[in-house]
Formats: sequence, C-alpha cells, structure tokens
Amino acid sequence: MATQIESARQGIITAQMQAVAKNESLTEEFVRQMVAEGKVVIPNNIIRNPLSAGIGKGMRTKVNASIGTSSDIVDYDAEIRKAKAAQAAGADTLMELSVGGDLDRVRREIIEAVDLPVGNVPLYQAFCEAARKYGDPNKLDDEMLFDIIEKQCADGMAFMAIHCGINLYTIERLRKQGYRYGGLVSKGGVSMVAWMMKNGRENPLYEQFDRVCAILKKYDVVLSLGNGLRAGAIHDSHDRAMVQELLINCELAELGREMGCQMLVEGPGHMPLDEVESNIRLQKRMSGDAPYYMLGPITTDVAPGYDHIAAAIGSAQSSRYGADLICYITPAEHLALPNEQDVIDGVKAAKIAAYIGDMNKYPERGRQRDKEMSKARRDLDWEKQFELALFPEDARAIRASRTPEDEDTCTMCGDFCASRGAGELFKKDLRGDKI
Repeated sequence: MATQIESARQGIITAQMQAVAKNESLTEEFVRQMVAEGKVVIPNNIIRNPLSAGIGKGMRTKVNASIGTSSDIVDYDAEIRKAKAAQAAGADTLMELSVGGDLDRVRREIIEAVDLPVGNVPLYQAFCEAARKYGDPNKLDDEMLFDIIEKQCADGMAFMAIHCGINLYTIERLRKQGYRYGGLVSKGGVSMVAWMMKNGRENPLYEQFDRVCAILKKYDVVLSLGNGLRAGAIHDSHDRAMVQELLINCELAELGREMGCQMLVEGPGHMPLDEVESNIRLQKRMSGDAPYYMLGPITTDVAPGYDHIAAAIGSAQSSRYGADLICYITPAEHLALPNEQDVIDGVKAAKIAAYIGDMNKYPERGRQRDKEMSKARRDLDWEKQFELALFPEDARAIRASRTPEDEDTCTMCGDFCASRGAGELFKKDLRGDKI
C-alpha cells in the first residue's frame, strides 16, 4: 500500500488529504501538492486511521501533548485520563512516552482511548527491555531494537520520534566543545550516546536508516527525526553538537522523502527568544521545507512551575516564523510527572501560543476572529464573546463565579464600565455595517 507521500506523487488525493483540506479550509489539490513535496505530513497508520491532522506549510500550527508513566509513578488509569483530557483540551496529536510498568499495555490502552494520532519514542522501550532482559541497557542489540519499532507500528502508532541524527561525529563535537552548561536532557538521546560509547559502535538507527524508513513506510507512519542532543539550557542553544545533529536530521529528511516515507524534523529544546527565527529559517532551508516539530522552545531557564508560560512565549514566536507542530510544556516541567490538570494547562497554553503565531503567519485569514471579539466586547455581547473564545467554558465559569449586579457589565468595573460609558457617548455612530 502506498504511503501518503507516494500517493500524492501519483496524483492521488487520499481520504486523509480530503479531511485535512476540509479542516484547514484549503483545496484538496493544494494539500496533495504539499504532501507530494514533503512540506506537509499527515500522521497515519493503515491499521488504525486516526483523525487526520495536516502538519506543515499552509496549515495552522498544531499542538502535541505528551503523557506517559515514569519509573516512580505507574498508574495506567491516570494516563488514560490524561490522554482524554489532552484531546478534550484541544491537542492535535499525542505522544505516549512511558518508561515504567507494562509498556505494551499502556501504549495499547492509550491508543484505544483517543482518536488522535499517537506517537512515541521507540528507544524508550528498547532500552527498558534490554535492561530487564540483560541487566544492562547497553546490551541492546540491533534486532531487538528494530523488532520493537515494528511491534509499535503494528499497534497503531501514527508517528515516531526516532533518534537517527546522533552519530559518532556529533558525539565528537560534544566532546571537543567541552560538554555543556545544561548537559544532555533527552532520555532517548542519552541512552543512545551511552550505548555508542560503551559498544564503540555507530548508531544503528543512523547506520541502517533505510531499514527504519522501510518499517515505517509499511504502516504509513511519519518518521519524526528526534533531537537527542537538543539544548537543555539557553546557553547551550546552537552549540556545535546541536547544530550538527540538526544538519544530519535535515539530510535524513531529504533521504527519507526520496524513499517514500513521511518526514518531520525535531528541534530545539531551550532557546533564547532572539534565536527562534534564525533556527526555523535554518531548518527550513537545510531540509527543503520539511515540517518542523518544536519542543518548546523554553525561553528562560529560571521559571520552574511556570515553564508552560516560558514555552508559550517561544511557541508563539516559533509558530509565527514557520514552525508546524508545537510540543506543549506543562507547569510540572523539570519538577515532576505531569498530572491531569498540568496536561490541560499545558495544552491550553500551547494552543493560545499557536493561535497567536498563526495570526501573524497567516494575517490575511487569521485575524477576523479577533475583530469579531473586539466588537462583541465593545457591544457587551457576552454570548458572542463566549462563542468566539478559545476556551468558552473557562470564560463562562470565571464570569459565573463573580456575578455582577448589572448583567451587562463585569465585576472588574461595575458601574464604571468603560465599554458601556463609551457606547453611550458614541451610540449614534455605532453601526456595525460601517465598522
């Protein structure tokens, strides 16, 4: 069976492309052309066929939510609740990143619980199983690794973050620059670096990249080129190791597309605000405009408990300059395993950031909703305001919790309502058809 990119190149508009065109208010031919060129991906799986989310050029910026167990907390029911909460809050995709408990069980139950495209990092299970089987994760062998990738695809994964861009050359860059301020922060990346150093071998995911693509192609799964050497501190942003991995991932994106596999490129982690635009322009130029999946970026290192805000600032800029998929950050980042409320807060912060970015990325089609909201506020049309709000139930709940004496106003201003006062002054000029 042909993948989305292969079908698009043959001039075929798939059901997934049709759904994306409808969701994005774009023509089916435009979607097909972008998929054919590798500038848009649609996370999919021939076994499962999740909701179709177009990620890439011309599409609204999408938001990913990540959940999963840890070695300290294994609560399968809690992960299901978090998955459902992420979808209800507006996440477009979901990543299942468990490293504790029965990894097959939690993956399969989460896939079953939601309609979203679900992704994961296969290295997590590979190293966990090697540790359980051999007592040493560094005894992971190639066949176990590729068998796990195949098994997870067969379970219905729609995209996979696979660390193909780490190789011996990138590790040498890390050594020669004298390591890092923030160290290495990717679990999969650290595990692969440790495996390579222990075994004195090249990364099999890099060495056998064609094999990785062949497995994912078989199921029409998107290959998301993981950034295992991403910066975990703003002072490490764009160091030689990070840039070298990005360069390799951009090369691999081109190779993967030629093989008929849908490709995403990941980046960047922590990054100061003034580097966001150049990072995205660099990735787009080197990858031939491959869709870019941004983890964060977290724009300061000193806001634990509020990293979802630090990331939302970076995410809005990322969306503005061309990022295509934003991975949310929760208030628990750097502190604890996220709970259900953390997931909801993280999704909503990222959704707002993506919306703000899209307003500027697509100004001709992205600002009408804000104009309508302005008029509704001016006219004290509360129902219209709720209708236009990104999260209407939250807005309703806040207003209901502090009911004003005069229902036209709110308790912020009460009798001194500026909108009502100005409306009286300019009443004869307020004709909606002339504004």
